[in-house]
Amino acid sequence: MAMNKKLEELEEIIGYHFKNKHYLVQAMTHSSYANEKKLGKLGSNERLEFLGDAVLELISSDFLYEKFPQVPEGELTKKRASLVCEPSLAYCAREFGLPKYLLLGRGEDLTGGRNRDSIVSDATEALLGAIYLDGGFASAKEFVLKFILNDMEHKQLFYDSKTILQEIVQENGTQPVEYLLVKEEGPDHNKSFTVEARVNGQVMGQGSGHTKKAAEQAAAYQAIRKMRQ
Repeated sequence: MAMNKKLEELEEIIGYHFKNKHYLVQAMTHSSYANEKKLGKLGSNERLEFLGDAVLELISSDFLYEKFPQVPEGELTKKRASLVCEPSLAYCAREFGLPKYLLLGRGEDLTGGRNRDSIVSDATEALLGAIYLDGGFASAKEFVLKFILNDMEHKQLFYDSKTILQEIVQENGTQPVEYLLVKEEGPDHNKSFTVEARVNGQVMGQGSGHTKKAAEQAAAYQAIRKMRQ
């Protein structure tokens, strides 16, 4: 009963109510939970994720094609990649609270699986696949536009931030950006890293993340905002 209540809550958040609740349950079922509950290989969200990945590629391609009529193919491919990459999807999912509703095996949950980008982004694609099967293409598109392709400028800036910061610094003729790890905490399976982005020895931004790469991106993002002000 508690699980049904939680999933009803998720339906309210995403604004889509499933006719077949099984699709939603399966979308939230990680392989570790399926193994623990002896649901078999087909009991997890992996098949739905496979479907959702293809649906997302089509919807995002269609959206970018219409939105940027003058942009060539190579540039569109880069834009799509930055918007639907693993960290971007995980970021989108956290914005509407998806990790809270994941069904994880006990071990996976205890070792920080709920915070892992790969698990969260896969579940986002699985959820999209589930919406597509249950409600068709229009419902899937509505979900993508509302939760994934919203606030595009911010997302592109965030996920391309290291590259963008490097370009800004080069234009100004200053030294390359240095990333300095200033803090590392938590157990091995659930670490948190804090990194400073320095330009000419001066701290321009600081960011944290579950990987050094994610912390560097966050620090670069803060540095860009500071430099643009």
